[in-house]
Amino acid sequence: MTPSATTSGPKPAFRASEELADRLQRVHVDLIDLHVQGKQAHWNIVGKNFRDLHLQLDEIIEAARLFSDEIAERMRALYITPDGRAATVAEQSSLPEFPSGEVDTTEAIDLVTERLYAACGTMREVHDDVDEEDPTTADLLHGFLEKLEQFAWMVSAENRIAGKTTPKPIDE
Repeated sequence: MTPSATTSGPKPAFRASEELADRLQRVHVDLIDLHVQGKQAHWNIVGKNFRDLHLQLDEIIEAARLFSDEIAERMRALYITPDGRAATVAEQSSLPEFPSGEVDTTEAIDLVTERLYAACGTMREVHDDVDEEDPTTADLLHGFLEKLEQFAWMVSAENRIAGKTTPKPIDE
């Protein structure tokens, strides 16, 4: 059968709701901001264990960049238009702003951990609603969470003393 002039072609099997689009946009901007803030830290950290943290930040930055691309491509597959423009990211990101200038590695560890947990917090906040509407997309969030929470644990361990300190609560 030939499509008539009144049909627009095949219909997608699934098209995201506006609510799902909004939730995925929130994740998208947080991941972009995590990548950008990770670069800011990468360029400006100084102090003890500089090289180790510098290299670890490269891993986090690469993962955040990859994850933001994966979620954006998933959004497009669901007929959502992702918005990764700088002004949009600045307006919509849930991550606190990273300080300008040089940052001591000890302080940077806590700042980076806080931002990792903020991005994870957004994913956990939207997860159940995403899963209800689209379990396939929720699977992406599972993978992102697994890796970003692992990074947070590894980064935060730098400032801990065995048997004497506990991880800083993420709500503070």
